[in-house]
Amino acid sequence: MSSALTDLFPHPIVQAPMAGGPSGPQLAAAVSDAGGLGFLAAGYKTADGMYQEIKQLRGLTGRPFGVNVFVPQPENAESGAVDLYAQQLAGEATWYDTELGDREHGRDDGYDAKLAVLLDDPVPAVSFHFGVPAREVVDSLHRAGTFVLVTATTVEEALAVERSGADAVIAQGVEAGGHQGSHRNAVAHDGAGIGVLSLVAQVREATGVPVVAAGGIMRGGQIAAVLAAGASAAQLGTAFLATPESGAHALHKQALTDPLFTHTELTRAFSGRQARGLVNRFLREHGPYAPAAYPEVHHLTAPLRRAAAKAGDPQGMALWAGQGHRMARALPAGQLVEVLVAELGAAATALSARSAFGGDPR
Repeated sequence: MSSALTDLFPHPIVQAPMAGGPSGPQLAAAVSDAGGLGFLAAGYKTADGMYQEIKQLRGLTGRPFGVNVFVPQPENAESGAVDLYAQQLAGEATWYDTELGDREHGRDDGYDAKLAVLLDDPVPAVSFHFGVPAREVVDSLHRAGTFVLVTATTVEEALAVERSGADAVIAQGVEAGGHQGSHRNAVAHDGAGIGVLSLVAQVREATGVPVVAAGGIMRGGQIAAVLAAGASAAQLGTAFLATPESGAHALHKQALTDPLFTHTELTRAFSGRQARGLVNRFLREHGPYAPAAYPEVHHLTAPLRRAAAKAGDPQGMALWAGQGHRMARALPAGQLVEVLVAELGAAATALSARSAFGGDPR
């Protein structure tokens, strides 16, 4: 790891900030205490809600941790497309005996208020998703002593991250579960994602900033692979989703290894932005028709997702998961970090042995 990253956490393992409930203080504390870098997800929370979770996390661990913030989204939704999608979802509202959400709920997710909190009471690390923060925001966080990371899904986006002055780029491969951190919500880019190993190598060649690899990483051997490709650390989300400390719904945790859910797909069905989840009824029926309208679609479907969870119906929930979901292990988060570190060490030893023997030591 680079020296700045090493100062934050001894093991090259970052727990991905999974918004919507999974990444709370308990999970972040467990990962940080085990030598990784735990993250709180501030997305979909108020500034005060974020502050209260930071306060709680500080009471659970004295180790460094991070907070993830969503960059405000530009106005790019066609109201007619959202209206049409709302009409299509009317049957879902009837089925779950609820109403569709308010699509005009808001776009910036309390961005400025959250930044004010993070500057007034600084945390060790802040990461940004869905875009690049302004240079003055990065500079302000640096003056507060905060390490800044920004997600990128292409080399071009990584170069924009470098220009912002951020300390590291999170290179998110197409394998990743949950929302792709693309800087533009463009339909033209759908299906054009890059695998994490290729993306890490390309970003390392094109930029001079440290890289954190993200996307489908579930085992220590995979961490070894992204480190060999040039990453300084690996970010894992789905791997921590099934842990007891994760705030994910029990049905979501069970679905990760349920034979009923055989694979994942990228979809706009639940939020209007590309996100990878387990293929269920809702995704199959509505994914082909969902408009590129975030956060309008997210707010529109929120009551449906809550009602499905309350009814115990995973077929109507957003079951975010990376491509490696079948390898999820329901271990305590701290123990999972220890297992990953051991697997990473074994992979590194095997690689060293192969090199010493000029190839496969067998």
